Amino acid sequence: VQLQASGGGLVQAGGSLRLSCAAAGFTFDNYAIGWFRQAPGKEREGVSCISRSDGSLYFLDSVKGRFTISSDYAKNTVYLQMNNLKPEDTAIYYCAAVPFFCTRHVNAFRSWGQGTLVTVSS
Repeated sequence: VQLQASGGGLVQAGGSLRLSCAAAGFTFDNYAIGWFRQAPGKEREGVSCISRSDGSLYFLDSVKGRFTISSDYAKNTVYLQMNNLKPEDTAIYYCAAVPFFCTRHVNAFRSWGQGTLVTVSS
């Protein structure tokens, strides 16, 4: 069971990126998929989460209105559309899974992928 995040890159402040989280070995139907990020020298933090039960949740006030999480269950892929990016969004972004319901607790999630680096220049 593995999740793989992709879509990161270098973008100027105000730009946009769309991250993808694809699953291998299981289907998203019975899982909540969360997006997390970890900036250099900082702890990993929850950004957003989506599940059939909870819908879309955003854990950080700083991304509300700028980031949108969505899912394509037919493709077994979850997306994070990031608009109006800011330098403080620079981090490695990860996706991970937890059964059924979203939670803010990072340690509850499993099947972490390698992450994808997002760099926002000022």
